[in-house]
Amino acid sequence: MRALLVVNPAATTTSGRTRDVLIHALASDLKLDVAMTEYRGHARDLARQAAEGGETELVVALGGDGTVNEVVNGLLHHGPAPEALPGLAVVPGGSTNVFARALGVPNDPIEATGALLDALHRRTERTVGLGLASGTPGTNDGGVPARWFTFCAGFGFDAGVVGRVEQHRERGRRSTHSLYVRQVLRQFLGEPHRTQGTITLEREGADPVHDLVLSIVCNTAPWTYLGNRPVYAAPAASFDTALDVLGLSRLSTAAVARYATQLLMSSPERGPRGKHAVSLHDLTDFTLHSQVPLPFQMDGDHLGLRTSVTFTGVRRALRVIV
Repeated sequence: MRALLVVNPAATTTSGRTRDVLIHALASDLKLDVAMTEYRGHARDLARQAAEGGETELVVALGGDGTVNEVVNGLLHHGPAPEALPGLAVVPGGSTNVFARALGVPNDPIEATGALLDALHRRTERTVGLGLASGTPGTNDGGVPARWFTFCAGFGFDAGVVGRVEQHRERGRRSTHSLYVRQVLRQFLGEPHRTQGTITLEREGADPVHDLVLSIVCNTAPWTYLGNRPVYAAPAASFDTALDVLGLSRLSTAAVARYATQLLMSSPERGPRGKHAVSLHDLTDFTLHSQVPLPFQMDGDHLGLRTSVTFTGVRRALRVIV
């Protein structure tokens, strides 16, 4: 099998020596080409070239969720075609690795490589659904190109937290869980709309949901991890269905304490709940509008401010080797 290994050399949990071991192991079973990313978006460009070349059967992403997101967007540049496009495999190398862990991939890169080789020998794979976010026609964001996400997107408060973390990382800070917790507190203290949300969720055949402070769109569960603890914002979300949404209409001090506790105690059977929480399951098409520009993130990548985003849940979008 001809494969392309896309390596993010800045991945936070893999050293040069570890990468050499992984490359050697994969090259023993695959006709392997190796490419190191050199700029933001490079993984997307490499995966697109592999998909359009017609010879590569598998693209392996070695990196964190951002690297995986770029590879997925490169593979799906011309749209989903699971049987015609190269399959995807993931060797986690980031700080959180939500997509890989949601697929059941070991979080240790050495173990993950062994699991991948076993899956190739067994010829096991699954076809997963993905989310697609695009600019909404007729709005100021109508020209924003569509982009795929693998496990979540966020509009409002949580995207603001992601943006704060990225600013610290650009200044050389490591992406740690304590850093995220501190930025959650700072985002809360600086959030001007925490008691009166500006987001409206619209979908065909249902009444709009008004005055949301944040909207978390999930393509799978868990939503994220705190260390080894999975956090479930939308426990019913699945790679086999469309998209789930958790919306919160109030972020007072009491509400934050309540919902933060519920998230920390969440499980596959029970997520956040209450009079200020809205949970929607298996949505194929919907739009989030805001009265003011708000932060937007996908797969942990801050994408700036938006006033409107249209979401589509696409079932069976991509083959994954697991």
